[in-house]
Amino acid sequence: MLTGPTVEKLHALQLHGLATAFQEQLRQPQYADLAFEERLGLLVDAEWTWRENRRQARRFKTARLKLAACLEDIDYRHPRGLDKGVLRSLGTCQWLVQHHNVIVSGPTGTGKTFLACALATQAVRQGYTVRYVRVPRLFQELALARGDGSYPKLLATLARTDLLVLDDWGLAPLTEVERRDVLEIVDDRHGSRSTLLAGQLPITHWHEHIGDPTLADAICDRLIHNAHKLTLKGASMRKTRSGLTPPEPCDT
Repeated sequence: MLTGPTVEKLHALQLHGLATAFQEQLRQPQYADLAFEERLGLLVDAEWTWRENRRQARRFKTARLKLAACLEDIDYRHPRGLDKGVLRSLGTCQWLVQHHNVIVSGPTGTGKTFLACALATQAVRQGYTVRYVRVPRLFQELALARGDGSYPKLLATLARTDLLVLDDWGLAPLTEVERRDVLEIVDDRHGSRSTLLAGQLPITHWHEHIGDPTLADAICDRLIHNAHKLTLKGASMRKTRSGLTPPEPCDT
């Protein structure tokens, strides 16, 4: 049997996973004892796995996650108010099926970004499209898009994304333009997609941060009422892990 032309044709047909598995079967004598249907099934499984890995790699590239984080690596040793049961439930991604949101808040250094990226990683693994962006950077992108005419296209892209992760929410009060941008984004996604917000700002201060009472009511109504709320607490883990001696108090 001339296997070279067969392998070339498989690659020409974009069946790269199947071609690799076919060559592996030829090299391993134990496959000769399997029935034709069994060997064909293994080849099809190899092609499916190859394509799924490619799709997942593309989803991770599009997500642009800040950290390579996963739920399995969450550190529960430090008392931060994390509930394993809640995170286990969120890890099933049923909240994405139900188009719920997640709000992660807490002091700086408590692992908000890590937790957000871990939940986003779980979503990518389960086939959802994800986009991570810091809120200040998002406003820059929206301003540029408004200037070059791609604003509607960017809004449409954000609306189609299964999970939008907005990190560093609440760093500075919103301007009039930013308030309306946020409302456009959350209104497009409400009831059809999920949004994850992470930031230091407690939910009780959101109205003050957003500014305009009417827009604040509209934004909060779309984000908070169907959200799973994770409130982290404790000292900064960056200080804990640095290994440096804490500075002595200054004389006053």
